[in-house]
Order: sequence, then C-alpha cells, then structure tokens
Amino acid sequence: MAGSKEIENPGSKFAQVLDASARLPGVRIDRAAYLRTALKRYCSAEQIQLAIAQTPTAAGIPQSILEKAAKTSIRFETAKVTGLSTAAGIPGGFAIAGTVPADLAQYFGHIIRITQKLAYIYSWPDLFADDEELDEATAGVLTLFIGVMFGVQSAQTGITKVSTMVASQVVKKLPQKALTQGTLYPIVKKVASLLGARMTKQIFANGVAKFVPIIGAVASGGLTLATFRPMARRLEKHLASLELAEPQSETHAPGHHLALEVGGEDPDPAES
Repeated sequence: MAGSKEIENPGSKFAQVLDASARLPGVRIDRAAYLRTALKRYCSAEQIQLAIAQTPTAAGIPQSILEKAAKTSIRFETAKVTGLSTAAGIPGGFAIAGTVPADLAQYFGHIIRITQKLAYIYSWPDLFADDEELDEATAGVLTLFIGVMFGVQSAQTGITKVSTMVASQVVKKLPQKALTQGTLYPIVKKVASLLGARMTKQIFANGVAKFVPIIGAVASGGLTLATFRPMARRLEKHLASLELAEPQSETHAPGHHLALEVGGEDPDPAES
C-alpha cells in the first residue's frame, strides 16, 4: 500500500530527497564567503565587497569573469561528487529521512551546492533563511534549478519568471507567495512530479544504482563528466542568459547564514 502511494505521488518523493539532501553537513553555501573566494583571482577588493553587498553584476564584473568563476566551481563540485562516498559524514548512516538512501542524498547534496554557487555568481539572492528548515520558497527555486539541470523545459520557463520577479524588486528576495501559492506554484509542482517520477520504488529499496540513466553510476563510483558537469553547465548557461545576470542590475543584501563546507571551498582559479 505504501509502495503504491510512493509511485502515485512522485512529487512528494522528490521533495523528500530534496529536504534530506539540504540537511547534510556542507550543503548550504555561505554566499559572502563563496563570492569572496570565487572572485578573488579576478577582482579588486572593492569590487568583491560591492558584489557581496549587492551583486556581481552591480559591481560591474564582466560576464566573461563570471563565466570563468562559474566554470571553476563546476569543476570543483564535479571532482567532489566523482569521489562520492556513500557513508562518510552522514548523520544516521544509510537511512536518511526514513527512506532516502545515503548515496542518493549525497549526490543531490552536491547538486544543491552547485545550484547555490551558480545562483550567487549570477546575482540571485541568498537562498536559505536563518533557520535550519528548508522553506517552501527555497525548495521551489531549488526544484526549478534542478529541473533545468535535468533538461525539464517547464523548469527553464519557471526560473525565467522567477528571475524577472526578483529583478523587479527594490529589496531582492525570492518571491515567496508566487512560489508557494501563486503563479509559479503549479510549475514547481509539475517539475517536482517529473523529477520524482524518475525515482522509482526500486531506488528506495535498492539504492541509487537504479536511477537510470542520470545517476546510475554513482553507487559504483563511476560518475564522471558525462553526467554531473554537463548538467551543471546547462544550468550555468541558462542563469547567464537571464535578466538578473544583465550588467548593472540592482540586487540584494549580502548573505548571512553559515554553511559547513565539508570538502573545503573552491580552489583559487590560478591553481586550477
């Protein structure tokens, strides 16, 4: 009976994976610390401070520099996820949130990390609130970001609409109402359902190796540039094309929450 409910409600299954992954140590990125690290190779201290206080585009940082920083972050996260360990550092061992396998949660943890980094490079507001819970608006935006990575067309439409809404605000923040009960909510639900449909009952019974074709190789340690990196690049290209990434756009206040970087921050691009 429980199994049939899981199959009938794939959107809730994806939400469960997203929530479990967001709780893992090191998944949440400190926006200010990340921008400081990502931009230090290319920008003056003054530019970096303005990028943190406002956004990289408001600081006048050229798209070419933002793209270099984004690619460095993609390489870093690809290397980390390629060396994925299914058990290390996971509170509760292999069973997270009751039914989510550790390897699946860790993989999506790296996806959430790269979505935050690319969002902050391309002038999105801080995604996580002060509290430890994943709020609905952030979950909605992350769902759309991940949908773009997996090639879901409606996710691209949704992210474009969110970008326009954020760009039009005086104080930059996620459009809470639109994402949780308004015009964007149906899109978020549709994308979550499409993503969750790939997570069959067998995934949660036997592990991530059943998630074919995108992450089937994770359990055997075979995840390479053929999966994670192209997906991240797809998101990077879409974010770079949006209104928020246009030069001189105004932005939000700096991020203020703390993220635990288990694997360390991105290396200095000069060393890449």
